[in-house]
Amino acid sequence: MSPYQSFLEERDEILRHKWIESEKAGHDIGFEAALFDWVTNCRALWKERRE
Repeated sequence: MSPYQSFLEERDEILRHKWIESEKAGHDIGFEAALFDWVTNCRALWKERRE
C-alpha cells in the first residue's frame, strides 16, 4: 500500500471518529479535537488491527 493510500485510510478513520464523537456530544467537536482524541485513544489499536 502506498503512503498516500495509508494517509487516506487514516484520515477516513479520523473523520469517522469525529462524526461519532460529535453525535455523542450533540455538536460538532471539530477536526482538531477529534484528531487529538483519535491519536491518543484509538490509533495504536487501529494500526495493530491493520497489520
